[in-house]
Amino acid sequence: MADRAPHPLLLLAAGAAVGALAALAALRLRPREDIRNGIEDCIGNTPLIRIRSLSDATGCEILGKAEFLEPGGSIKDRVALNIIRTAEEQGLLRPYAGDVVYEGTVGSTGVSLAMLCRARGYLAHICMPDDQSREKSSLLLKLGAALTTTPPAPIVSPTHFVNLARALSAAHATLPTSAPASRGYFADQFETPHNFAAHFATTGPEIYAQCGGRLSAFVAGAGTGGTLSGVAAYLKSRDARIRIVLADPQGSGLYNKIKHGVLFSPTEKEGTRRRSQVDTIVEGIGINRLTRNFRLGRPLVADAIRVSDVEALAMARFLVEKDGLFLGSSSAVNCFAALKLALQLGPGHRIITILCDSGTRHLSKFWKGMEVGASWDMDIADVLGAGKATRFSETAEHNREEVPPGLGSDEFAA
Repeated sequence: MADRAPHPLLLLAAGAAVGALAALAALRLRPREDIRNGIEDCIGNTPLIRIRSLSDATGCEILGKAEFLEPGGSIKDRVALNIIRTAEEQGLLRPYAGDVVYEGTVGSTGVSLAMLCRARGYLAHICMPDDQSREKSSLLLKLGAALTTTPPAPIVSPTHFVNLARALSAAHATLPTSAPASRGYFADQFETPHNFAAHFATTGPEIYAQCGGRLSAFVAGAGTGGTLSGVAAYLKSRDARIRIVLADPQGSGLYNKIKHGVLFSPTEKEGTRRRSQVDTIVEGIGINRLTRNFRLGRPLVADAIRVSDVEALAMARFLVEKDGLFLGSSSAVNCFAALKLALQLGPGHRIITILCDSGTRHLSKFWKGMEVGASWDMDIADVLGAGKATRFSETAEHNREEVPPGLGSDEFAA
């Protein structure tokens, strides 16, 4: 009996099915586009890195959020972007109208603002203490920002870098460099809630998702306080058991505020004041006043760890030697505090900290005179014992805000 030929409709259906499968396979094989709309879309979603040397030495898993990989080189990109976008939404900034963003900063926020102002059609005018690393001021100028440097001064002084930026913003319309009908906008990173909000909306959720919600503690320093408070608020909203710890450099008063309830009181007698009267080479964290952003997260902070300059220097060198991580001063403080916390908690815990920026912005100050080389094989004992060693020199320069005796503000007293 002769084979019956397939029905033409069956052949047509089979051909259509084969064609659909081929098209589906082609779609799966086609590379997925991943295109960012400008430099702004590159901000955030930085990797969470297991710091092998510290993890292996402690039996804890110590992870660092690699904010030094942001397009502007630091975690301040997140804050700057949120401040600018919010101002745009509120109609306070108009692109390509000559509007100027003014800010007082020790450098990193200024760099982020200068970069984003160029990307979004504004100019940046940065006020900065004149004792910060040369790399920061050079970078600001290369990004086209106007730069005003001022000697270190107490926060109550009109010449303090934050107050100077605020005053220039208020006087924008009268400045000879201002374009007609242009506006001046004061970013106010220390006090604006948009700083806290940036980390509550992005940094905190990223950390929680990247570690699968499994972490024992979050450790970070505070300058404006936005990172510590914003991340802490988000993490504690997801798991109240997560421990929040402040990492504080020498010369800062925040350690005392967390441990003893006072930054320092002008009425305390000499010799009883719980406040270190020393300077630090650490830039970006540590302060002797309570900012609005720090206040937002202060009730969530369970403990504080103080880190000396020599301990930060030892940690920075150790991380280069063992992990190839070339970090800035605030990152080194964070990592040393994470190490100390790991030793306090014991093995089996997961601790997360912030790797704020790289060492490339700290060559002329924090990293000055310190070469890694290959002749000294550091171990964790060298880092923990750095405060008693003479291998590192305390070449600290002024970097703390001093408050005149007799000031009775609530910001400084208990």
